[in-house]
Amino acid sequence: MNDHGPDEEKAAFTQLAILKQEHGDLDASLSAVLAQPMPDQLLAMRLKKKKLALRDQIVCLEGRLTPDIIA
Repeated sequence: MNDHGPDEEKAAFTQLAILKQEHGDLDASLSAVLAQPMPDQLLAMRLKKKKLALRDQIVCLEGRLTPDIIA
């Protein structure tokens, strides 16, 4: 990791794992909502929005954890 200590790096990887788990849980919830005979479109939209926000956090954190490679 960039200029961070091993404890901070470990915490970041832990946070990343938590975010990925939450993202997967939201995906499962969204699938369950959409599988209903008459899905709640408002709930589906809210779940999609939360899922996208989590994805943004995951991408940001992964970017901080990935070393810069100068080509």
